[in-house]
Amino acid sequence: MNVLLDSVILIDHFNGRAEATEYLRVERGNAAISVITRAEVLAGFDAAGAPRAKALLDLFPVLAITKEAADLAAVLRRQHRWKLPDAFQAALAQIHKLRLATRNTRDFPAEKFAFVSVPYEYGKVTEV
Repeated sequence: MNVLLDSVILIDHFNGRAEATEYLRVERGNAAISVITRAEVLAGFDAAGAPRAKALLDLFPVLAITKEAADLAAVLRRQHRWKLPDAFQAALAQIHKLRLATRNTRDFPAEKFAFVSVPYEYGKVTEV
């Protein structure tokens, strides 16, 4: 496992973005999600759509929030003024030595944070 998928990657897939779908196909055996990502993705589905979302989410190992992750997230939130879900994503990526795959370059500019990768731009999948 090398990649922690941020919510936006999965949301892009469900919104029909081919780049996200291709990235998930390529990284499927190599990626995990956090409990944060699972909750954020499922929040976008009603009862009828939730089974479809869960079927995809269940393909990925889920990283839980531990005391260690909570402590690091608190430090990261203070340092970077991130929202708590973003701080948890960063903490989990760092603790598990994973790249955080995201398009959220406002909070996670890849040139500033070595653990961040931006796997695609609309129209193309980038090399990571």
